[in-house]
Amino acid sequence: MGRHATASSRRARVDGGRAARFLARLALLAVVGVVVVLVIALREAGFLIVGAAFLGLAACAVGLWWFLAHRGAVRLVGALIAVGAPVAVLVLLAFDGLWLDAVILGACWAGTVACARAALRTSDPDRVQPAAPAARPARPFLIMNPKSGGGKVGRFGLVERAEELGARVVLLDPSTPADVAELAQEAVVDGADLLGVAGGDGTQALVAAVAAEHDLPFLVIAAGTRNHFAMDLGLDRADPGRCLDALTDGEELHVDLGDVAGRAFVNTVSFGAYADVVQRPEYRDDKAATALGLLPDLLVGDGGVRLDARVDDTVLTAQQALLISNNRYNSPSEMAGTGRRPRLDDGELGVLGIHVRGAVPAADLVVRGERSEALTVTSAHRVEVTSEAAEIPVAVDGEALRMGTPVVCTLRPAALRVLVPRDRPGVPRPTRHVDWRRVLALALPARRTRAVGPRSSRERANRPPAS
Repeated sequence: MGRHATASSRRARVDGGRAARFLARLALLAVVGVVVVLVIALREAGFLIVGAAFLGLAACAVGLWWFLAHRGAVRLVGALIAVGAPVAVLVLLAFDGLWLDAVILGACWAGTVACARAALRTSDPDRVQPAAPAARPARPFLIMNPKSGGGKVGRFGLVERAEELGARVVLLDPSTPADVAELAQEAVVDGADLLGVAGGDGTQALVAAVAAEHDLPFLVIAAGTRNHFAMDLGLDRADPGRCLDALTDGEELHVDLGDVAGRAFVNTVSFGAYADVVQRPEYRDDKAATALGLLPDLLVGDGGVRLDARVDDTVLTAQQALLISNNRYNSPSEMAGTGRRPRLDDGELGVLGIHVRGAVPAADLVVRGERSEALTVTSAHRVEVTSEAAEIPVAVDGEALRMGTPVVCTLRPAALRVLVPRDRPGVPRPTRHVDWRRVLALALPARRTRAVGPRSSRERANRPPAS
């Protein structure tokens, strides 16, 4: 049976390699087609379309920078440019009768990128995080925050449903702040064999640290506002009651747990501009106005502190913002909060650093993306953040804190046992960053010559003489 399984997996790899090669060649063919359309069919009009698109994008980035980094008349001008630049491009294309050509070119390029991403995904398919069978807990202990997520605990009847399944539930009192980590420790002393939380990611992390300390399974109930951790576990955020199915029909995942200066985190740690903004008491009531009021001082003024970081053996200097994540996101936009992590057990921190000091670097960042010198995207096992200040603001899973420098971020691989229901929506395949060098390598694989005799001069030298 093992021989059959090996043959099947080998055959699947061969089929996947062929499909990846076909898709990569299709992507390159589409690139050639786009170039032919630009140069031969559209001629000057093609270059006008491309040039106008890049110019409009750069102007929009400059306007957005002025809007965020300045006040008064400059901010107003920046807003007008940010909105007016794309509108001007559309008007120009419509006036010259090129809007349909632009739409066709855009569709062709979108198809090209889709083929390239499919080729990369097929050549390196997403690995499914392994799950192990889990026994039903006998004495589960759950902490629930009735205010979290706009009252999801009461709206979905989570307390009643959990108690029906045999769980002991502690409902937090919004008027009296409680130490959830201490409550979890007391529950362990009382004999709890599972810890769980219905609340936001910050609360999840505190109780998860206790569960990891005592090697107990941890239950995530997606009752927070965003619940990125629950989303990356594949849980149903629209119906948090389904998370409780893990108590009767669950399986176990071993995931990594982040650590920042001795405090656990499940998602991200932010330094710099965002961390400064969330420190303000008024941020909770009016996020947009608070951010717009503070960003000019943080980006170009003296309001922010200088941040340097040692990312393993690499040094980053004068960063305006640093974002450290528990496992990597596939792209900077996903890391900024719009996407998901494909895995939670790869054992590495994701690192995003931003250093933008003017309108030109801002335009370069928007046009060139990850290739811009203003952006650092990497992974690491250890990140040490330093500053001239003895204490800096830090946002840990959205919670506003202050920590003494240097601040060290590390990862505890497979430290947390998470109990999840067998039936969960799952994490969709992430959007892969297109690496055209890899696409070219897939489309035009190097020829392999069959070796006859020794493969190197050293092997020939060491070959025993014929008798």
